[in-house]
Amino acid sequence: MNVAAQLKEKNIAEYLIYMWQVEDLMRAHGCDAERLAARYPEEQKAAVQEWYENLCNMMRAEGVMQQGHFQINKNVIQNLTELHGLLLASTKYPFYNAAYFKALPFIVELRQRGDQTISEIEICFEALYGVLLLRLQKKAVSEGTAKAIEVISNFMSLLANYYEKDKKGELEVD
Repeated sequence: MNVAAQLKEKNIAEYLIYMWQVEDLMRAHGCDAERLAARYPEEQKAAVQEWYENLCNMMRAEGVMQQGHFQINKNVIQNLTELHGLLLASTKYPFYNAAYFKALPFIVELRQRGDQTISEIEICFEALYGVLLLRLQKKAVSEGTAKAIEVISNFMSLLANYYEKDKKGELEVD
């Protein structure tokens, strides 16, 4: 719970990936907050259990017990997608545009393989999360996939940095 708050302040992309992991972890444990909090030190257990209970209630209320994402996570994707559009439309961020166009062939390929209705930003996060899951399972990642993930990761890192600047009021768009 503290990790999520810290990541949300520090790096929105890492926060989103972390929260997707939390969603999957909660599903794997049947949304049993007590079980989820069991591995924490005694002094943290009550607060962590309450955090998980609140998230489990949210999962039930939002109908994402089997799949999907919390509305708060969807909102992050939406905010990043809107910022992405602003950055692309601006002439002030040529490095962002270059990073996007470098990632675009991979995004197009991934879109053709998956859900064609989701945003390019969500496609990028799904790719990053998918490779994270493969690595956690100690499964091989092909050289082509590793290259695509490197490009997408750099692109998402740049977007996350601009998100932080925007939050601080330091971002100027045309």
